[in-house]
Amino acid sequence: MGMNLNESQQQAVTSWVAGGLKLSEIQNRLGSEFGLRLTYMEVRLLVDDLKLKLTDPEPPKAPAATPAPVQPASAAQNVATEPLPSSESPTPGSGKVSVTVDQLTRPGALVSGKVKFSDGMSADWYLDQTGRLGVVPQQQGYKPAAADVQEFQMALEREMTKLGF
Repeated sequence: MGMNLNESQQQAVTSWVAGGLKLSEIQNRLGSEFGLRLTYMEVRLLVDDLKLKLTDPEPPKAPAATPAPVQPASAAQNVATEPLPSSESPTPGSGKVSVTVDQLTRPGALVSGKVKFSDGMSADWYLDQTGRLGVVPQQQGYKPAAADVQEFQMALEREMTKLGF
């Protein structure tokens, strides 16, 4: 077979295979970019010669989709099954989370305010210029109950809607 690709052509084929192109697409690009008219079989042999593995169109989709939905479900289950010590917070998530918005927004934030959780603990919150939420508990290391966090996010969304964000 008289197909000897130079180094840059081999690199191109390698990157096309890595990019998930099918043999027929590689065949077309060899023609359009390098003027190489190869048969489908020659392209296949070429890919084998370069010890390249064609990517399967199926697998990439599955892993990308699975982590996202799995995460929240397992996190919620962990919270539900973990018994909370009674001394910590007698009524987590009992609807006593209150959110206020500052009249004067803190420097570097789009909007900021305070949140009081159901166990009486409070924290400052802010949305930075990129829209990321930051929460600064007044007691260092404090972690609100998961139900409180959910309630806080919902209350915050309502406030943001009122403010037109």
